[in-house]
Amino acid sequence: MDRKRNISMAVIKRLPKYHRYLAELLRNDVDRISSKELSEKIGFTASQIRQDLNCFGDFGQQGYGYNVRELYAQISQILGLSNDYKTAIIGAGNIGQAIANYNRFEKLGFNLEAIFDANPKLLGIRIRDIEIQDIDKLEEYLRSNSIDIGIICVPRVNAQKVCNILVNNGVRGIWNFAPVDLVAPEDVVIENVHLSESLLTLTYLLHEKDEEIEE
Repeated sequence: MDRKRNISMAVIKRLPKYHRYLAELLRNDVDRISSKELSEKIGFTASQIRQDLNCFGDFGQQGYGYNVRELYAQISQILGLSNDYKTAIIGAGNIGQAIANYNRFEKLGFNLEAIFDANPKLLGIRIRDIEIQDIDKLEEYLRSNSIDIGIICVPRVNAQKVCNILVNNGVRGIWNFAPVDLVAPEDVVIENVHLSESLLTLTYLLHEKDEEIEE
């Protein structure tokens, strides 16, 4: 598995989509599928699918296709979903509450342990039986509880400070929804989710289509 180290980020970012479509196939009791059939469902070419999966091993057989259950299990393992991850949300505004209420994360092995916020009006409110705590108690909590992933949903001016607290107290992964790129040591993994950038990508594509129509 040494070849994993040379896998491009583009391939890695396609893996969750494979995982999602394979889960759907399992729900529909599909046992086997060819790369051509999978390409028709997922939107990637059959060649792209084979190349992506070959980065991690030999999962299919020519003329036989992929065993859906086995491939789903393998991709789950590659994505680290064989582990459980303890998470904490920092920032219980609209985004934080939406994430807390999304129960699919728990089904994937992401267990929400705590929620923190600075707004006195939110303190004590329970979301899915987890009480929102004062952000001033974050450090104390992290010293007593092991958290794998911190989910940052605070305003940008506070995001780096929260990031530093998480990192200094052993958090290894950060899912950042604040509109700022965070700085952390190399051994800490950060995934920045910039909602406005995604929206601007959409408007770009809409604009391109409008120009095509005008031409």
